Amino acid sequence: MRAPTNLLLALLVCVVAGCAGMRSIVPSQSNLADVRAKVGNPTDIRFDDNRDELWEYAWGPQGTQTYLVRASPDGRVKSVTQLLTEEQFAKIVPRQMTKRDVRHLLGRPSDESFLYNGTSWSWRGDFQGQRGNFVVHFGRDDVVLDKIIIFDTLDGNDRSDRGSRGGRGGGRGK
Repeated sequence: MRAPTNLLLALLVCVVAGCAGMRSIVPSQSNLADVRAKVGNPTDIRFDDNRDELWEYAWGPQGTQTYLVRASPDGRVKSVTQLLTEEQFAKIVPRQMTKRDVRHLLGRPSDESFLYNGTSWSWRGDFQGQRGNFVVHFGRDDVVLDKIIIFDTLDGNDRSDRGSRGGRGGGRGK
């Protein structure tokens, strides 16, 4: 029983250290070498149309945090942004945006599903204190058809991470 507890503690320390390290990155002062030294290797690297280098760091409990470090072509950090926020999700416009646009706003999805009429991408997130999945459905032409937030729920059989609140969870009558 001791090994899982130690593993969980080590994981928590890494997550907290990563977030603390991200706060130490100062736009206009830090460069990509500083970023790598303070928070390690990114989970993804890509470039945008104006040649800025974009480093993604997907972290957090159940992947609910993705930070984007944007650097100019000379390696100087321009900004550090948390991508998985309600404000970012609200920027997605159905029937006007493409997969590329959504990828730019939210980073790499945590899950991809292939449907008869297109593809769905999802990301884990915290929405006003409640965890859930933000899902974007794309048509066959890769244009956003719709978006939805699916909140985690508890039924009488699933106590997941809210067992300490007491009761059987869910709050629905049976």
